[in-house]
Amino acid sequence: MQPAPYAVRVETARGRLHPEPEAATRSPWQRDRDRVIHSAAFRKLQYKTQVFVNHEGDFFRTRLTHSLEVAQIARSIARALDLNEDLTEALALAHDLGHTPFGHAGEEALRGAMLGRGGFDHNTQSIRIVALLERRYAAFDGLNLTWESLEGLAKHNGPVRDPSPYLVEYDRGHPLDLASHASAEAQVASMSDDIAYHGHDLDDGLRAGLLDIADLAAVPVVGAALDEARACCAARPGASRLRHETIRRVIDRLASDLTEESRRRLAALAPRDADAIRRHDRPVIGFSAVMAEQNAAIRSFLHARLYRHWRVNRMTVKARQVTATLFSILSENPGLLPDGWRENAVIEGGEAAHRVVADYIAGMTDRFAIEEHRRLTDPAIPG
Repeated sequence: MQPAPYAVRVETARGRLHPEPEAATRSPWQRDRDRVIHSAAFRKLQYKTQVFVNHEGDFFRTRLTHSLEVAQIARSIARALDLNEDLTEALALAHDLGHTPFGHAGEEALRGAMLGRGGFDHNTQSIRIVALLERRYAAFDGLNLTWESLEGLAKHNGPVRDPSPYLVEYDRGHPLDLASHASAEAQVASMSDDIAYHGHDLDDGLRAGLLDIADLAAVPVVGAALDEARACCAARPGASRLRHETIRRVIDRLASDLTEESRRRLAALAPRDADAIRRHDRPVIGFSAVMAEQNAAIRSFLHARLYRHWRVNRMTVKARQVTATLFSILSENPGLLPDGWRENAVIEGGEAAHRVVADYIAGMTDRFAIEEHRRLTDPAIPG
């Protein structure tokens, strides 16, 4: 089936910074997707945390499983709206490449360490990875993704105020209006991120015992899903079955509302091409007013009852300390960095060497960061 006129299309694609021959059997965004999946940064997501640190259990979500869940939701919505499924999937899979170990705790520590040194943001780090840090090809650094994929990563959370220097470089041949909205495909990937987060954080919180199933009764959307799940599971009771039946209904309600409201907005706007989506004064992909309010209530519930739970807070504090200590030791002693990283830090020197250290730490998995911290702080452990 042909995508809608307002979808990102091959015939209007803006290409890559480094020109390459097109593939005979794959669209440009299938190639982007495949390059993301085969990247080292994507594989590392298997051992990067969501809420729970990697060693806390084998069944909790990681950045990798989260990215797969986002891609599944995003592709289904893109198909329902006649958008470019391949671009949507590529963006969903790539959106978390720049995350540090220990989730937002690690990012907060690196942001503090890089204050006054260029800062740190996981969205910008994703662009650094695909534009510079992945080195797999003889002709260029990075993955040489399409303009549309880079735009989607840059505008993951809306129009960009502080553009990455790599996008400025790309602008030389492909102007990018950083003040405009992203494509509809990028907006779908972003909203699918929220849906997946809420679904699996509720699931993991219940599984970990930090939330009780009774806590969900008063939460909008979730409470109604729980009532239906209880009726559905009456003949086959069990905590695990009830949890899964509840969560799948929550995800379905959120995704269905997003699809229907977005279809309504698109019909009202009647955009003739993808640029009309970008120029519009507000996003075209979003929840209805009622669901947006209910979705915010779910987020507030998770912040109050899960993300600020004392057990999560303890691990958050430890994760920040580990990350901050790694940065302090390695930035003061760049000679301790491994081969490749050490030479780059010496060549760059000064403030630029701090960016090398930040790149090194951001690329760590949870367990590697813990092990590296031990190697650098415990005299009893060989370096």
